[in-house]
Amino acid sequence: MDNTLPRVRLKPKVDAQKFRFGFPWVYADELVLDRRTRKMTPGQLAVLEAPGQSEPLGLATINPNSKLAARILDRSCDASIDEDWIEQKIKIALALRDRLFETPFYRLVHAEGDGLPGVIIDRFGDTMVLQANAVWADQRKKEFAKVLASLKGVSHVILNGTGRSRSDEGLSMTREALFGSMPKTPIPVHMNDAVYFADLAEGQKTGLFYDQRPNHAFAARFASGASVLDVFSHVGGFGLASLAAGALDVTCIDASEAALQLVQKGAEQTKGDGTCRTVKGDAFKAMEEMVQTGQTFDVVICDPPAFAPSRKALGQGLRAYERAARLSAQLVAPGGILGLCSCSHAATIEKFRGACRRGIGKANRTGQLIHSGTAGPDHPLHLSLADGGYLKSLFFRVS
Repeated sequence: MDNTLPRVRLKPKVDAQKFRFGFPWVYADELVLDRRTRKMTPGQLAVLEAPGQSEPLGLATINPNSKLAARILDRSCDASIDEDWIEQKIKIALALRDRLFETPFYRLVHAEGDGLPGVIIDRFGDTMVLQANAVWADQRKKEFAKVLASLKGVSHVILNGTGRSRSDEGLSMTREALFGSMPKTPIPVHMNDAVYFADLAEGQKTGLFYDQRPNHAFAARFASGASVLDVFSHVGGFGLASLAAGALDVTCIDASEAALQLVQKGAEQTKGDGTCRTVKGDAFKAMEEMVQTGQTFDVVICDPPAFAPSRKALGQGLRAYERAARLSAQLVAPGGILGLCSCSHAATIEKFRGACRRGIGKANRTGQLIHSGTAGPDHPLHLSLADGGYLKSLFFRVS
């Protein structure tokens, strides 16, 4: 063990057992934040010790300015967090994706699930998009870029340094090319027989949400000959998959004109005999207007942004999910399919299902739960965090 590394210690009443079993996060209220620890540079490495003793629990990166004060990078305190260490993690992650996908379009690294806390990497053919959402990773972005650029078929590495997670870490907002160049036009992505377009320069997050891929496919099973409504559609995740599966007409609602332009671009490239129209505006208002005019659809999917991004916002978020369920349930034709989704970490599956149940009930509809979906296998969960999987997709047959 490197005796030059500083030590940080859990508070006396904190149970160290969960860390011995691999739990990767130490919150500020669990760590002794004395004067010495508070002076540590964010991103600095330290040995995490059990309370009241010098038993090492792992090698951690420290950010005394964050609620998430420490992230355990390696169970071995002798590990060197360098380019070779990063390369080994990425090679392990790549081996899984190579077995899962025939084409290089997927999430390559899913943070703790792939042993790289705070790191997201999505692959779009020859372009990698890196989200370094923790200080330690941002400090090593050049090492990440070098490793990614060395992979077969990679010509560009983009840093997407935007989002709330970076703000929580005290990091600035930025978007830049670390290797190669920034794509000048959206990149076509083929999934579930549909064609999507990912705007890596200006789009949300890394440009496209791969996590819903299996849930897009499930919804598309009901699309042949159907009318489909995709609410909070972004670039047309559920709508375009339904169009490719034979939907007669697809309607996509989103507040972003840029996203809806990519929906239309994708619809033009997606094979199908149906039509696709877009509606720009507030999704709740659009649904209310549709309810008032008596419109119904055979398949309705409501996939909003995170209404409950934190525990503090949970109550308000659950009310928003309930409202979304109530309005969208009223738009489902009798015997039709309703898909309701949440990407909120704070909303457990039980709480989200409860909000959906209340909303469907308040719409005076009855729903049979026919499928519960999560993120795809390129979004693996750390074993100690598996109960908190962020994505929940519930599908109901509504009468």
